[in-house]
Amino acid sequence: MINIEILNKLNAPTKAERLANLAEVLKTTTFPPMVSQYINNHIHTTYSFSPYSPTAAVYAARMEGLCTAGIIDHDSISGAQEFLEAAKMVDMPVTIGMEARVSMDGTRLEGRRTNNPDQVGVSYMTIQSVPHDKIDRLTAFFKPYQAARHARNRKMIERINDLVGVSLDYDRDVLPLSMAHENGGVTERHLMYALAIELVKQVGKGQPMIEKLTEMGMTLSEKQKTMLLDTAYPFYEYDVLGMLKGTFVPQIFIDATDECPKLSEMVKICSEIDAYLCYAYLGDVGDSVTGDKKAQKFEDDYLEDVFECLKEEGVKAITYMPTRNTPAQLARLRGLCDQYGMFQISGEDINSPRQSFVIKAMENPMFQNLIDATWKLIEHEKTM
Repeated sequence: MINIEILNKLNAPTKAERLANLAEVLKTTTFPPMVSQYINNHIHTTYSFSPYSPTAAVYAARMEGLCTAGIIDHDSISGAQEFLEAAKMVDMPVTIGMEARVSMDGTRLEGRRTNNPDQVGVSYMTIQSVPHDKIDRLTAFFKPYQAARHARNRKMIERINDLVGVSLDYDRDVLPLSMAHENGGVTERHLMYALAIELVKQVGKGQPMIEKLTEMGMTLSEKQKTMLLDTAYPFYEYDVLGMLKGTFVPQIFIDATDECPKLSEMVKICSEIDAYLCYAYLGDVGDSVTGDKKAQKFEDDYLEDVFECLKEEGVKAITYMPTRNTPAQLARLRGLCDQYGMFQISGEDINSPRQSFVIKAMENPMFQNLIDATWKLIEHEKTM
């Protein structure tokens, strides 16, 4: 986590202010040397959910020694232009893209669990290496899906109010936490963050929060209790929302329908704009790195079917997170990528202040192909 004072400056209300503040910060900043193995193509910003604006994300990535970075936001690519401008100011090559949930209806994976903890038949996919002149085209494509998500979010806020006995208002308490006014995405994390803020107002931090979450039916680990007792932590509500997302979201979750484009539509739009559509491999989860994913089985039992589906539907790339899978999972996945001729991309989603931007696994020579792939993404964007 970068200096809080600097973070606040780089999270100023407007893009112009954020970039102007970055220019001022850079006058007294000495960056560490870039490390050629440190890349991360899956950094969330405030345009989905994150403690970092696009400008702050670029600065934080560069401060940790990354040699390149990539923006990925849910349902939105509206932070990409700012990300590109900030990257130019710190002299760091970057790549841009976004993430979406995709309906697998009509494919061999219809009605099956893949990489989505909340819903069967819907898969997370990324759109990587978006040509810079196609940002507006992609924004227009996703506008109706964003509108549908707002409608579902409002219904889930009603469920939260009924279950917890609070009076959250979507327009008053949730939208101001987002960049929806600039076509940013609004996710379940925003709903949980609004609830976390409200719970802190109602009961406070520390032991009272532990008791409140327990009263809500949540079983907290010793690690989580220790985090909740750290009342001085400046991002306390982020910890609370992570715990809520891991165990409370299933109680209020409503299946996404109209807000999820079909896979065929995603293949078509990515072909039109010449970007990479990637299936995001998750794999069966044990202990969650970010603390907001419970132990759960995903696509490992029928991974070959996943690859067959992707081949049939015209998806040609896989993105995965090396430090979040076992060596056996990675060996199997990489073998299938070779077998099916899938382009391999890497990135580990950053959306919490406790996370490092650095993927230490990239120091392993076996992942050199993922580093090479990053530079291919960057060059692809430049040539369009």
